[in-house]
Amino acid sequence: MRFIMLTVLIDMIAIGVMVPVLPSLVGSFTTSATEQTFWYGVVTAAFGISNFFGSPILGALSDRYGRRPVLLTGFCGLALNFFATAMATSLWMVVVVRLVGGAMMANMAVANAYVADITPPEARAKRFGLLGAMFGLGFILGPVVGGLLGHFSLRLPFFVAGGLALVNLTYGYWVLPESLPVERRRAFDWNQANPVTSLRSLTHLKDTAPLVAVIAFSSLAQFVQFTSWVLYTTFKFGWGPVENGWSLAVVGSVAVIVQGALLGPLLRRLSAQRLAILGLTSSALAYVAYGALPEGWMMYAIIVTNCLVFTVSASIQSIVSSAADAGSQGETMGAISAVSSLAAVIAPMLGAPLLGLVSQLPRGDWRIGAPFYLCAALQFASLVIAFIHFRGLRRNRLATQARLSA
Repeated sequence: MRFIMLTVLIDMIAIGVMVPVLPSLVGSFTTSATEQTFWYGVVTAAFGISNFFGSPILGALSDRYGRRPVLLTGFCGLALNFFATAMATSLWMVVVVRLVGGAMMANMAVANAYVADITPPEARAKRFGLLGAMFGLGFILGPVVGGLLGHFSLRLPFFVAGGLALVNLTYGYWVLPESLPVERRRAFDWNQANPVTSLRSLTHLKDTAPLVAVIAFSSLAQFVQFTSWVLYTTFKFGWGPVENGWSLAVVGSVAVIVQGALLGPLLRRLSAQRLAILGLTSSALAYVAYGALPEGWMMYAIIVTNCLVFTVSASIQSIVSSAADAGSQGETMGAISAVSSLAAVIAPMLGAPLLGLVSQLPRGDWRIGAPFYLCAALQFASLVIAFIHFRGLRRNRLATQARLSA
């Protein structure tokens, strides 16, 4: 577990470094805020499209050849992606680079499968939470470093991120052990690796079909927030790379505290289902607040009070993972990643046009928060679906117990 946690940490630092500066890099090739918003949406969607098709394939390949070689391929792809982005001289180059990078990068899906390999089902929620803590820690360090470096040069953070990816490649090659024994591997099937087929198989897992919709809506809300955050705070509060880097670092800090320290005790008192409901409720309200706040400092208060949102992903993933057999964890985690990737494709098509419509409004105007009001609606839909599904499972369980006792 220590090996894969360190791998994910380095990976997330590398990705986090670029977050505060990628919108500004795209803006260096454009002439207006509206044009910048549109092309940033295109660049983000390009990564998501290729990742949607690549994640199930790489997940299935990890079921056949093991997690380690697929992770190493992902690190190599990330390094090439960052270096090529740093040297891009036009928008079309940035788009092409993100397409290639998305196809090769399925690290989180394979890392989750790695954890499922080495963890019994009853302990997976906590361990998925530990991976989430590494994700958060990476987003403490990465955006801060990226924001500070971006103050000097928009391209420097991408060179640093590429170097970190190479460090991870070296570490993975020499240190990271394989988690999937040969006897638990299965043949690669292109039909099963197809993203549509893998999503269909995900819905056939016992008692998890509605959770695919929960993952889809919740991921879409998360990616609309993710792709809108930097431009939103720029338009509404006048923030730059440094301010955005610090705000994302606070997000990462809260994630680390909740997923690394509090998730275990919470799971001892509450079920994964109850935690998911509480987190979805909290985040739906937080999205409304993000959009309506008049002052930038208030964003930090909402980040902290919305801490339960960081229990949702680990809770849902543990439920889905426990429904899959040991030989298909890579495919299952790849399918979940494909859902998130599809959300990453759709999110810029929703968030970017909304930001473009309100980008000319004066700073502080509540209407600039339009993307976050959309996030609130999507998260509320997730909450309703999850609540109905979990209530139905509880009723079925009680009915079964009543029949057995009779």
